[in-house]
Amino acid sequence: MILQVIILIAGLLLLVKGADWLVDGASVLAKKHKVSDLAIGLTIVAFGTSAPELVVNFVASLGGYEDIVYGNVIGSNNFNLFFILGIAGLVTPLAVQSSTVWKEIPFSFVAVIVLLLLANDFFMGENRGLSLLDGIILLALFGGFLFYVFTLLKSDPVSVDTNHKEYSNLKIWGFILGGLAGLVIGGKLVVDNAVAMAESLGVSEKIIGLTIVAAGTSLPELATSVVASIKKNNDIAIGNIIGSNIFNIFLILGMSSLIKPLAFNLAFNQDIYLLGMGTIFLFLAMFLGKKKTLDRWEAALLLIAFLGYTTYLVVMEVQ
Repeated sequence: MILQVIILIAGLLLLVKGADWLVDGASVLAKKHKVSDLAIGLTIVAFGTSAPELVVNFVASLGGYEDIVYGNVIGSNNFNLFFILGIAGLVTPLAVQSSTVWKEIPFSFVAVIVLLLLANDFFMGENRGLSLLDGIILLALFGGFLFYVFTLLKSDPVSVDTNHKEYSNLKIWGFILGGLAGLVIGGKLVVDNAVAMAESLGVSEKIIGLTIVAAGTSLPELATSVVASIKKNNDIAIGNIIGSNIFNIFLILGMSSLIKPLAFNLAFNQDIYLLGMGTIFLFLAMFLGKKKTLDRWEAALLLIAFLGYTTYLVVMEVQ
């Protein structure tokens, strides 16, 4: 147990350093090629920080662990939205662009609704779960999101920043790839050891998926968004979260269901409802207080809601 704790801490340190490199490299890359931080956050950073979820779900799908597959994605998205944005928003109020308010946040809400409808088979009868066809639908919607980001790359105005760091291409990609490697390796170390510790205590697969695995695979998003908020890269901080949530549902669940059809546990519906309500709150928060900004008090509400819900899950599990 002591060795597992030590490796867990090492994984966390690797995550933080990896996030630092990734934010630096991605920000310099964005400025060098006159691409907005938001677009980089929605693509390179979001995909990189979602890599642990992808690895975990690939393994879980092959093994037939449906509760881990759903729990990892739904739990990670709730952790991203409530906990990570809560922490990042407490560090500094997160001002966002108009496109985030009117396009990316609604797109992430659409992802939640699509998941709810497909997983519960509202259109196809009583075989609840994600089938091969559902996986194709999710991946097609992911393609639509990538097309939107592509148009964003072409149309999003980028202010000229004469004070940004100057790195060679080799150094930029060294930071990005080194950061991604640190995030993936650190995330795997954290998840493997956290799951081993939880299983030794007799915790169920569902609760492991929703809490420890979800939080563990979301640590890259946590480290990246907090570091980005400290460095005042708000577009990367919030773009990373929204992009990751869209990636998780459309890409990761889509690919997972292509590997093997995934039966759906109805108990996850309450977690999907929570995710939907949290996304609606984030949208409304853009019009409360300072416009197009997640204020500290709003971030605190997200964090409190997450801690309260997690406590509820644990209490229900041990009863």
